[in-house]
Amino acid sequence: MSYSRKVYVKAASALERRRSKAERTQSMHREEAYAKISELISIDREISSAGAEVIRAIGMGENAQRFIEELSKKNLAAQQRRKDILKENGYPENYLDADYTCKKCRDTGFVSGVMCDCYKELLRDTALAELNELSPSTRSTFESFNVNYYPDTPDPVTGVNPRSRMKEILDFCKDYAADFGTDSPSLLLYGATGLGKTHLSLAIASEAIRKGYGVIYGSAQNLMSRLEKEHFSSGRDNEYEGSEQAILECDLLVIDDLGAEFSTQFTVAELYNIINTRIMSRLPVIISTNLTPDGLEQKYTQRITSRIIGNYISLYFCGKDIRQIKTMEQE
Repeated sequence: MSYSRKVYVKAASALERRRSKAERTQSMHREEAYAKISELISIDREISSAGAEVIRAIGMGENAQRFIEELSKKNLAAQQRRKDILKENGYPENYLDADYTCKKCRDTGFVSGVMCDCYKELLRDTALAELNELSPSTRSTFESFNVNYYPDTPDPVTGVNPRSRMKEILDFCKDYAADFGTDSPSLLLYGATGLGKTHLSLAIASEAIRKGYGVIYGSAQNLMSRLEKEHFSSGRDNEYEGSEQAILECDLLVIDDLGAEFSTQFTVAELYNIINTRIMSRLPVIISTNLTPDGLEQKYTQRITSRIIGNYISLYFCGKDIRQIKTMEQE
């Protein structure tokens, strides 16, 4: 599972805030309780010294087990005395314990070197929040995709019924999201502007994140801009460091509005690297573009276009500009 560096930094900061808050509160409780009940100080010292005694027991050979068992009994008795004294003085018995959000990892994010479920959940929530910052993904759901905006009569040129076609695409995208995995095929969503390509790609991305997959979403312009800044910036504090690795390795990459970015030799080379590397790694990409396959070949190299057309499932969006129709309805 690979998220952007920004997501990991935000999630780690949130864990640190949780842990710091719990330990600050614990420190305040101790100061208050120690001032009122002096006996607690000696009890806590007895409990704290238990760890050092266990280390000392390692060199005791065959007597170590018996010593540790006796030490454990004393430690449990001291903890019980502390609980009893707290209750007698009107405090909860766990008043001196740190109230971590996650008791399993104590808000560190890891248990015995393995990522805790709370950290995974925090990464998912952070990724969804970032997606919502970049796009209207909270409104871009399958439920809010209304096929009734599309004409229900065949196009005189193509003979395609836009409403029927878009109903098929909506059903396909729902099934794709429901069955999504890192072995899912890549998708090319193409057609004129305002037909719902971004809407459905965001709906898929949101569902993938909720299922626990690492998703990176961005317009082609923004993604290429990040890669340029990572490549040409210097210094250890480069905030874009790790962007390329995350883009190449995330579970799902969504490139929105491909073709609208300013193309340079660098961006074309980077696009090829992204497309080719993820094909070789068998990791899915969703591309939305206003360009036709012929338009893609005119803007990019034939090498890039052939890899997209040959390895992606193409979904052609048709109909009238939905945004214009919605604007007219609001007037």
